[in-house]
Amino acid sequence: MGATYRIAEAAALLGVSDDTVRRWVDGGRLPAHRDGGGPAVIEGADLARLATQLREAPEPGTTPSSARNRLAGIVTNVVRDGVMAQVEIQAGPFRVVSLMSREAADELGLVVGVRAVATVKATQVSVDVP
Repeated sequence: MGATYRIAEAAALLGVSDDTVRRWVDGGRLPAHRDGGGPAVIEGADLARLATQLREAPEPGTTPSSARNRLAGIVTNVVRDGVMAQVEIQAGPFRVVSLMSREAADELGLVVGVRAVATVKATQVSVDVP
């Protein structure tokens, strides 16, 4: 079973308000379900699909430039081969792509829909799982 997110978590990952996510759920744009009458949850893969659809180019000059940049987001795509993995993360309006060993991607459990944090320094992107 994949990752699931509550409304507030989904809103934080997408950079929108809780009410916006509720409207998307109510309008059928974002599927959600309740397990046993509990709070509504959204499947990580569904959230990743919407994050990809919402992707927009950032405004010029708004991309942070500090070496301590940590961009929290959701994994939207993972391509693995025998040795390497390419991991895409949608962090608000920013798309971050990281190349890493397949072993690292496997150890971190990086699959579509999982929350991840990209730490950016110069030309290297490190991915952490919170």
